[in-house]
Amino acid sequence: MSKYSNYLSEDRRLVILRILAEMPTYRANSSVLHTVLFEWGHEPSRDQVKTELRWLQEQQLVDLDEVGDGAVLLAKLTERGADVAAGRARVDGVKRPGA
Repeated sequence: MSKYSNYLSEDRRLVILRILAEMPTYRANSSVLHTVLFEWGHEPSRDQVKTELRWLQEQQLVDLDEVGDGAVLLAKLTERGADVAAGRARVDGVKRPGA
């Protein structure tokens, strides 16, 4: 993966965590996250969003549930994920929020 691709992935992951942190129930589905990522200047495929969510799950930053036939993932921010989104904790592979 190129340096630029790594940067984009790290930023996408941070944006996902920040979106979830702003949701009233700290939850959003992959379709909503896909739409909001476009608003933030990213243009990921739906598959990329799901891949990022699964990566975030592996890092224990989100919990995931499959909705219906698994075409949509429901993500819920974990306590650790909230700490990373706010800059209180760091995880390699997630961009650190600005000051």
